[in-house]
Amino acid sequence: MDQSVNAEPEQPGPGCCSRWRNRLGFGLLGLCNNFAYVVMLSAAHDILQRQEPQNSTAAASVTLAVDIQAGNSSNSSIYDCSPVTTGAVLLADILPTLAIKLLAPFMIHKVPYGFRVLVCVAMAAASFLLVSLSSAIWMSILGVVFASCSSGLGELSFLSLTVFFNRNVLEGWGSGTGGAGVAGSLLYSALIQAGLSPRITLLLMLVVPVAMLVSYFSLLLPESPVPQWSTRETEHSAEERRPLVDEPDGEEQDKATTEAAAVGPPTMAEKWQVVRGLLKFVFPLGLVYFAEYFINQGLMELLFFQDSSLSHADQYRWYQTLYQVGVLVSRSSLFCIKIRKLWTLSFLQVVNAVFLVFAVRYRFLPGAWLVFVIVLYEGLLGGAAYVNTFYFISKETEDRYREFAMAAASVGDSLGIALAGLAAFPVHRYFCSL
Repeated sequence: MDQSVNAEPEQPGPGCCSRWRNRLGFGLLGLCNNFAYVVMLSAAHDILQRQEPQNSTAAASVTLAVDIQAGNSSNSSIYDCSPVTTGAVLLADILPTLAIKLLAPFMIHKVPYGFRVLVCVAMAAASFLLVSLSSAIWMSILGVVFASCSSGLGELSFLSLTVFFNRNVLEGWGSGTGGAGVAGSLLYSALIQAGLSPRITLLLMLVVPVAMLVSYFSLLLPESPVPQWSTRETEHSAEERRPLVDEPDGEEQDKATTEAAAVGPPTMAEKWQVVRGLLKFVFPLGLVYFAEYFINQGLMELLFFQDSSLSHADQYRWYQTLYQVGVLVSRSSLFCIKIRKLWTLSFLQVVNAVFLVFAVRYRFLPGAWLVFVIVLYEGLLGGAAYVNTFYFISKETEDRYREFAMAAASVGDSLGIALAGLAAFPVHRYFCSL
């Protein structure tokens, strides 16, 4: 990481129309990339309920974690909860993404962007088809895995792709990924409420992978050539094979060789050096998401107020909706505010988590309205941490390493989410045993 590049002016980009077109393109890519991931769990639960009777016993065990959202109670705890936390579902959804983000940045440069997009589109379409047409539980689970893989590969690829554009495309990407949570859940619920079956609803959502394809190949106007169907390494090797006009020798030959190496792909040693420099970004991002999803999956279900006019399911649904609204607002905030002190966001999110742990244990909150405010604030912190992390990585990383850095840093949020899912198990079990 090179802090000295902070003062460098941004490269001149395309005209105003092209910049807005790129921003819109990345907004649509962010929306489409996270869309299947958002709707898959609720859709899979609906489909499982309509599968063959012989699957009923296994389906009950798979959907138990999702049933928590409706407030099903299977014990005599003072809390209206099930002994199994929704963290179980979270882990099933996040682990494939985490595996991809851990491994892919070190080898993904060998795969051109055009091919990556086609793979993401194919996996997203497969996820909708598998879950909607499934006749067995394993098919629905496989559909969730495909959605997770598509989202993980797409996120690290599109974040890397931003280095070929003006930095303001990160505003579009942030808004799109933030909007996916609100749009996905609302659209799915609206279509079901309108009388469509979950199967037909998911088949209609096949338009989303098509929109990703159109957004990438028709909207984007990169400022520098993108390795579309051949890799950067291949292009670099071709340039190296070109004969030098003056056939320099001695010091001039050494200088030419050094310059050629400087524009080639980073070596593995250089990549590990970049990773070490990224830790000051990855740790705060991971901590924000750990606290955030610890709240969402370990505590949110337990924050039920019986004297409210809203049912347990209604309260939980509003918690999730307001959280997604907060994420959408803050992920769209780069155009007006930028926050460099990422550890501040981490600290505030941890304070949120600790406060709500005590609120669950001692039950001192007066009503659901206060939790509504807290979860909206929680979403604002999480979304702000995400977009500012990648904005400042893009700004403070040397040009040669920026593409790798954007992909490698994407592991931060997924790692925090996975750890939160694990931590939610003992905490949830403790409270439900009271």
